[in-house]
Amino acid sequence: MKTRIAPTPSGYLHPGNVLSFALTWLEAKKQGGKILLRIDDGDSSRKRPEYVEDIFITLESVGISWDEGPTGPDDFERNWSQRHRMDMYQEVLKKIRTSDQVYACQCSRKEVAADSLDGLYGGKCRSLRLSPKGNPKPCNWRLKTDPEDSVACHDFSGESQLLYPGKELGDFVIRKKDKKPAYQLSSVLDDIHFGITHIVRGMDLLPSTGAQLLLSERLQEVHPPFDQFQATCFYHHPLILGADGEKLSKSAGVSATGGWIKEKEARRAFFETLAKVVGWEIVETEFGV
Repeated sequence: MKTRIAPTPSGYLHPGNVLSFALTWLEAKKQGGKILLRIDDGDSSRKRPEYVEDIFITLESVGISWDEGPTGPDDFERNWSQRHRMDMYQEVLKKIRTSDQVYACQCSRKEVAADSLDGLYGGKCRSLRLSPKGNPKPCNWRLKTDPEDSVACHDFSGESQLLYPGKELGDFVIRKKDKKPAYQLSSVLDDIHFGITHIVRGMDLLPSTGAQLLLSERLQEVHPPFDQFQATCFYHHPLILGADGEKLSKSAGVSATGGWIKEKEARRAFFETLAKVVGWEIVETEFGV
């Protein structure tokens, strides 16, 4: 078993993030697996040095360790940033542009929103049959999907369920207008590159799991290593809510300024929630919870 913790440095980590990472850590320890720390900084426009630093401070504060990955912000920038794997991404994108499963889309976000009643892309450029190969204008690349498309998602126990990513996400983007890979593609390629076998994530990311499985299935012909992702096992934990019933990312404003894990009451609330999720007994000591 090899799993990963994959924060994004587009903001400070909030308790919901860290609880998911803690569950990943616990599953790995239970099964004798290894953990990779993979920081997804592909969206450089939202990345900030203080967000990268916060990842290390927060994980270390709650005792989450990892077996592979950066030791700190400097090591991350020198050796582990996604920009160091950009050649790998671009090589796969070269192969993908020849596939009839992908088409070019020139629509802006505003146009997509205006043409859609449910938030999904309406397929305007798909009907125009714009090819990603040699298209001179800035464009996204989208994967063709249909509502009835299904993929099998295998869980940690060996059971499986069918997901319908076309119904949930429509024709989703795999390459952005800036020519960089979109999240769904870079995440799959990284999981293959690092040999990830198990992924823990929240139930709210079930549609992303379906999209990534469909992507790897549809594009396997042009890039055979995609087949490895089909064997990945997933655990989608229930959405964890705060005492106020809100997602922990929105509770008490703790995600706004970072550093919440150093505050005694916030730290106590975090460990109490974690204990409730995994069935631990809470023990008071002279050092706190």
